[in-house]
Amino acid sequence: MGLRETKKQRTRTAIADAALVLFMEHGFDRVTVADVARQAGVSTNTVFNYFSTKEDLFFDRQAEAEGRLAALVRDRAPGTCPVEVVRDDLLAALRQNEPMLGLHPGALGFWRVIHDSPALRAREREIGEHAEAALAEALAEHPPAAASGNADLPIPALLAGAITGTHRAALREIQRGIMSGESPARVRDAVAPAAAQAFDRLCHGLHADAADRTASP
Repeated sequence: MGLRETKKQRTRTAIADAALVLFMEHGFDRVTVADVARQAGVSTNTVFNYFSTKEDLFFDRQAEAEGRLAALVRDRAPGTCPVEVVRDDLLAALRQNEPMLGLHPGALGFWRVIHDSPALRAREREIGEHAEAALAEALAEHPPAAASGNADLPIPALLAGAITGTHRAALREIQRGIMSGESPARVRDAVAPAAAQAFDRLCHGLHADAADRTASP
C-alpha cells in the first residue's frame, strides 16, 4: 500500500480498537459513536467515513468473515470437495488458535458483549446469511462434480446452507464452551474432532449421492 492508504488503514484500526475498549467496558448498547470518536481522538464524521454503522465498529472484519468460505471454494484445487477445504481451513484455524475463533483469554468478554446486545446478535446472523449467499454463488460458479446434475435444481444454495450451517455450529460450540467457563484448550480438543466428523459425513454424503446417480439405469 502507498503512504495514503497506510495512514487510512492505521486510522481505521485505531478507531476500531478504541471502540472495542469502550464496548468491552460498558457494553455495546451504552456506547455512542460520539463516545468512540472522543476515545479515538477524531470527529464523529471521521468515524462514519470509515464505518457506516455502530455495528461495523464491533464487527470491523465483517467483509473478511462473509467472504472467507466462498474464497476457499473458489481457490480450491480441481476435483477437491468444497466441504473438505472448509473443513481443513477450520481445523487449521483451531490448531493455530486463530484469533477470530475466540479461543483466547479475552474471548469471554467479547462473547458476552454480543450476547447482551440484540443489535449485535442480529448483525451476527446477518453476517452468517451473507456468508452463505456468497458461498452459494461460489458453488454455482465452481460446482463439485457430485453436484453437477440438473441445472434447474437449487443445489448450490442447499449445499451452501449445509456447509455454512455446520461451520456455524462449530463456532457456536466454541462460544458455548468459552462462556460456560471451559478452558480454550479443552474447547478446541472437543470441537476439532466433532467438526471433522460432521464435515466428513457431509462430504461422504455428497459423493455417495453422485455414485448412486451414476449407478442408476
